[in-house]
Amino acid sequence: MKSVTVIGCGIIGLTTAIKLQEKGFKVTIIAKEPFNRTLSSKVGAIWFPFEIHPKEKANKWSALTFKEYQLDEKEGNGVSFIPFITAYNNESNTDWTHQLPKGSVRKALSKELPKGIEKAHISIVPLAEPHSYLPYLYNRFINKGGVFKNQKITSLQEASTLNTLIVNSTGLGAKELCNDEDLQPMRGQILRCRKMDIPSCADSTKKGALSYVINRSNDCVIGGTDYEMDWNTNVEISDTKLIIKRLLQGGLSQESPEIIEEIVGLRPKRSCVRFEFDEDFPNVFHNYGHGGAGFTVAWGCAIELAEKFDLKSSKA
Repeated sequence: MKSVTVIGCGIIGLTTAIKLQEKGFKVTIIAKEPFNRTLSSKVGAIWFPFEIHPKEKANKWSALTFKEYQLDEKEGNGVSFIPFITAYNNESNTDWTHQLPKGSVRKALSKELPKGIEKAHISIVPLAEPHSYLPYLYNRFINKGGVFKNQKITSLQEASTLNTLIVNSTGLGAKELCNDEDLQPMRGQILRCRKMDIPSCADSTKKGALSYVINRSNDCVIGGTDYEMDWNTNVEISDTKLIIKRLLQGGLSQESPEIIEEIVGLRPKRSCVRFEFDEDFPNVFHNYGHGGAGFTVAWGCAIELAEKFDLKSSKA
């Protein structure tokens, strides 16, 4: 049987592994952290192409991922479709709206706009709650014969010896692994709160002032920050206060949220997603740098990658 090793166990690594299994590959995942300790386990995980490039590729991957979530909506696995208000301005990439099924997106009426937002779309989009979806994906991978190894890979040379074909889905870890100067952290701090009777929405039109609310089945995620080149993984009280201030000033809530947990994660931002075979180690394929859109494009990337690997192995 054809075999592949995937490095990384976040949403990118898990979806990649599953799609490779569907192509008949025997897949091993090697990662320094299990899925429940990755960045993917910390995020709101709404379908929204935030800080990902190039947009043409992102739009294609997003559309494929949307369809995969439609097929994957099952009781108890964390996938649902919810209304989502997304602000935009003249500089915003709104091409993603054309990828949605007919009738699932429209421009918001003035009375529907949160305070401080002049223009927005209202769309019905996938939400994949990590606390349910990641275990579901991991078990799906294991039940199909997948193997997980808890191990840190320290160099591309070491990675290249793991198997005939290797996928590097290490997210921000690829900065050290690949010595990638283009890959940078974008620090995000969020508040996990008790459920609130407010709409799910996002405003990413103001650089450095990202603000969003995601209502999930048992909690509410309120964010956030988008600080570039910031490696700080500590919870900052000043950011918690800032997030709450934006929520109240935005008119979404008259009361401060009841905070359950404060969370910090570092998004892997790059000028464009690295999606290619390595020049020096041609059996290593890079699939990282998805910014704040991992859950939005993961399945699309996985589908395209699996097709590339299937073609490559058939020619070998």
